[in-house]
Amino acid sequence: MTTLTFFGAARTVTGSKHLLDTGRAKVLVDCGLFQGLKSLRERNWQALPVNPESIDSVVLTHAHLDHVGWLPRLVAGGFKGRVFCTPATADLAKIVLADAAKLQEEDAAAANREGYSRHKPALPLFTEEDAQRAMMLLQPVGYERAMPIAQGVEADFINAGHLLGSAYARVLADGLEILFGGDLGRYDRPILPDPSPVEGADILLLESTYGDRQHAEDDNGELLARVITETAQRGGKVIVPAFAIGRVEEVIYWIKKLEEERRIPTLPVYLDSPMAAAAIKLYEARQNELDTEVRAVERGVCVFCTTRFRVVTSPRESHELVTDGTPAVVIASSGMATGGRVLNHLKATLPDRRHTVLFVGYQAAGTRGRLMLDGAPLVKIHGVEVAVGARVAIIHSMSAHADQSEILRWIGSFKRPPRRTFLVHGEPAALETLRAAITQQRRWDVYIPDHQERVEL
Repeated sequence: MTTLTFFGAARTVTGSKHLLDTGRAKVLVDCGLFQGLKSLRERNWQALPVNPESIDSVVLTHAHLDHVGWLPRLVAGGFKGRVFCTPATADLAKIVLADAAKLQEEDAAAANREGYSRHKPALPLFTEEDAQRAMMLLQPVGYERAMPIAQGVEADFINAGHLLGSAYARVLADGLEILFGGDLGRYDRPILPDPSPVEGADILLLESTYGDRQHAEDDNGELLARVITETAQRGGKVIVPAFAIGRVEEVIYWIKKLEEERRIPTLPVYLDSPMAAAAIKLYEARQNELDTEVRAVERGVCVFCTTRFRVVTSPRESHELVTDGTPAVVIASSGMATGGRVLNHLKATLPDRRHTVLFVGYQAAGTRGRLMLDGAPLVKIHGVEVAVGARVAIIHSMSAHADQSEILRWIGSFKRPPRRTFLVHGEPAALETLRAAITQQRRWDVYIPDHQERVEL
């Protein structure tokens, strides 16, 4: 009997891991890191209930940390199979894993040096060596090219429009067509093409991040223009915690557009994220996979640059930028303010009302980003309580996740309904609301699995 076990992204938006077991083969679809609440982050340190050595292969839907970030731990635990993904996902995953490992080691070293961890000594979740071993297992496969990935199991990738290289993984096993939705992209957005339609599947795993809401209508950059202009008039900085791959490109696209239309002052725009800088180069190199609107019309033209754009290349330059009081836009990761160089910028600017912290993506429960958006007067950064005096804002329209109407639009392309639909990658309210909407509109059999629940297909 073929079974499916939900080791992550079950009743939460993070830690995506789904184990398909046919009895002859085990395939793990996505291998993500848990983020947000401490109770979720603690799962990262727990062993999988299944021996990693028994898993034949891994399939990655895209390169975001909550879908690929646990791969080094899986490899450290004994996994030796191949990791199938699209070529762009392979390229981005190498950047993500290398950066995550470096941050893990740096954070552990800082905790030991400054003594703010209760663990003696504090250890990294995984090392740069673990990440390098994981990268060696990546096996790139082009879109819509079915290939065997384990005994009796085939898979191919379909464009999901969520991130460069993102895909739905269509897996054929024991006569079943199982569609692992990964994260679903949006329609009519810059940078990436729309998600590809799918005619049907026997089993569907569907993300539900925004299953209970609609994104704000595209305001043609009005909110971003207002935030930048008003902050500059106060003599402050706009600090943008941004997901290093995907969101940074859209933020720069909009700033460039607003500059060209003379709707904002021409400020220095700093990208203080080595990972984001490397990702931009990949986006530039893979312009054939981008939406036609943003491709360069002339060779040598920078697609993701503003008039006074500068990439911060070293820790010393980053420190100098933190202490520089000149009005500017600073884009740094991580997107939920859970780590990375953005924390140094937040420590310096949060107490000062001149500045603005601008979020441009989903903020999971338990993250600093969610706390700030919920109005917390203090947030802890590097073991120190920091007062929140700066203005805090969010632009919902830049989200890379489909909202409820876009999810319903995408499943509307199905010509034959799935026998079962499993809702994953969502918080409880979003899951329940989306289940009700699909049940009412489509009459599908929709189920919300629990963490580590095992179901027969």
